[in-house]
Amino acid sequence: MRIKTIKQLVEILEKSVVNEIEITDLLGRKVKISKSTNTAPAPVNIPETAPAVKTSPTVEEVPEKQPETHKTIKSPIVGTFYSSPAPDAPPYVQVGDIVKPGQVVCIVEAMKLMNEIESDINGKIVKILLKNEDPVEYNQDLFLVEPL
Repeated sequence: MRIKTIKQLVEILEKSVVNEIEITDLLGRKVKISKSTNTAPAPVNIPETAPAVKTSPTVEEVPEKQPETHKTIKSPIVGTFYSSPAPDAPPYVQVGDIVKPGQVVCIVEAMKLMNEIESDINGKIVKILLKNEDPVEYNQDLFLVEPL
């Protein structure tokens, strides 16, 4: 496993509610990453240039390239996307709406907790990138916004 991949896993772990990640690659090598505890962790010797692992080809959905002037509102957590506060309520925002920093734009439900996601951009909603009840990954783009 490459050191860059391990560093990315550490960053994801730090920002999540999960306390530990354990991954085994195709060659059977294991990496276990835990959040710090009261005991000192055992030293881990990871070479800077670990050998690359050959994997079978996978098909990934490549997002369409967005204009460089547009910004995105991203999900800070993994969960389920909801565009409105209740099934019978209108959505928080629609295409064409103007949003300001701190304004709630959607909810991401994670572990039965409804997390209000706020805009960090002052701008106009150009595109809503998910449908109601779509699964959401950490740092996934939710909205395309044209800054004002």
